[in-house]
Amino acid sequence: MRGYALAAALWWIGHAAAQPAPQTRVLLFYSLNVEADHMLFATDALRFFAEVSDKHNFRVEATSNWSELNDENLKQYKLVVWLNGGPPGGQQQAFQRYMENGGAWLGFHVSAFISRWEWFKQFIGGASFGVNNWPPLPARLIVDDTESAVTRGIPKTFVAPVNEWYSWRPSPRLDKNIQVLLTLDPSQYPLGIKGLITDKDPDVPVVWTNTKFKMLYMNMGHGDKIFTSPMQNKLIENGILWLLGASSP
Repeated sequence: MRGYALAAALWWIGHAAAQPAPQTRVLLFYSLNVEADHMLFATDALRFFAEVSDKHNFRVEATSNWSELNDENLKQYKLVVWLNGGPPGGQQQAFQRYMENGGAWLGFHVSAFISRWEWFKQFIGGASFGVNNWPPLPARLIVDDTESAVTRGIPKTFVAPVNEWYSWRPSPRLDKNIQVLLTLDPSQYPLGIKGLITDKDPDVPVVWTNTKFKMLYMNMGHGDKIFTSPMQNKLIENGILWLLGASSP
């Protein structure tokens, strides 16, 4: 069943890529050898990106081959997206060069879970994984920056669909280059049953950007409910368009 769903999602990507090629190109990376809920998210994300690309006339391509994260190939793409994993060591330097030379990146959920790559740790805000809630649950989010193009049209608070939420230590907000866009509402703590996010982690950003780069991290990305909220879908679509330069920051 998982293989069929992935094949169907890739058909959507191929359908979008078969249209007359616009100038702007986006490359999605997904990993196959991951837990089932991360694969379910990637499958849904492939369909979502195909629909958004049709709507806004950009070309989207997807691959599970991380060797395509190389200097020559990256020149073709305005935006690189990591859906459910990160690159092996051999491709990390190419990604660093891509970002330092003006490339754009969107990462979801576990894509920030890279502990031994010092440049990336600073890129993501100097933080490491702290704790997570379990089981996955919906959560109320607070919009910190209502003026951002990413949060345009999003209410000050809304309930996001079921997700496994990560806390980060120290909070990325402490990095002067980090602009936090959305945060878990601490009034709902403790969040979880077996795994808990509590007031020991009072500040849990879930969407942010490092202002030194054209990048956006979103903590969403676990399971098959992520794209069930029109409000959250708008947030993700806004983020894609901002990274592609279709809207001002």
